[in-house]
Amino acid sequence: MNQEQWPNPFIEQRADPFILQHGDGYYFIASVPEYDRLEIRYAPTLNELPNAQPSVVWRKPESGPMSKLIWAPELHHINGKWYIYFAATHTQELDKLNMFQHRMFALECTDADPITGKWVEKGQVKTQFDSFCLDATTFNHQGKQWYLWAQKDPDIAGNSNIYLAELETPWAIKGTPVMLSKPELDWECRGFLVNEGPAVVVHGDKLFVSYSASATDENYCIGLLWINLKADPTDPANWHKSSQPVFTTSYENRQFGPGHNSFTKTKDGKDVLVYHARNYTEIEGDPLYDPNRHTRLKTIEWDENGMPVFGIPPADNR
Repeated sequence: MNQEQWPNPFIEQRADPFILQHGDGYYFIASVPEYDRLEIRYAPTLNELPNAQPSVVWRKPESGPMSKLIWAPELHHINGKWYIYFAATHTQELDKLNMFQHRMFALECTDADPITGKWVEKGQVKTQFDSFCLDATTFNHQGKQWYLWAQKDPDIAGNSNIYLAELETPWAIKGTPVMLSKPELDWECRGFLVNEGPAVVVHGDKLFVSYSASATDENYCIGLLWINLKADPTDPANWHKSSQPVFTTSYENRQFGPGHNSFTKTKDGKDVLVYHARNYTEIEGDPLYDPNRHTRLKTIEWDENGMPVFGIPPADNR
């Protein structure tokens, strides 16, 4: 697939985009600007997703822990059942650390079709800290199902670090989580100290975790962790971290703050980076409430060492 075959933006006003290739087609889920619902769209091909009709599968309640700011949903198929992970909070107020108060939650679908089926709330996914957390994803590796997310450690400066734990059930972790990365490099600490939005892709003999760093304006960018497929993922010493970001703002192409990505594949097996970015920097007020973080797609290549080459965010073409 040639890059220019995809419209850019791919889907407008959808941040934190997640595309799952499953069965014969593709499912899309993302944050909506109102932060008040979860909607899924399905299409047989990637090209048809922008015109697919979104179906609302869940709306936030009027009160309670899931009643405000529904962020960064992901749709996963685990052991024959559908699940959605998302972050939510009970208030838009900031806490004493001047942070949002999100926690992570899971839904399970009781039907084979995630779009028409009934979704059941499985509650909060609890971790080692009762603190700000978000951006959960999951993947199967070495015969185990893993949970990967971003969370605030009260004893570590900054907003969030990246953690990994095995899953006991799709909504409950098992054992003690390990920290894979924290914001410590200059490009991870611009505006805010942030590691968030982890995503997994496997190539050759390595498993890669991309993540987003810094404030969600033009400083937002993507970093990279990786590990040998046979190494123990619960030993932080086995993980490697890129000293530089792998995908950043392109002033020439007017693409600002590319990040919060997921990965999917074309029908012929090419790896695709799914991400959001704005095409301007003049944001009025809090960047969080600016709706124009649009979903975009880009193929990634692989070098002779088996490392991903993300390239530069392509310019708008529509």
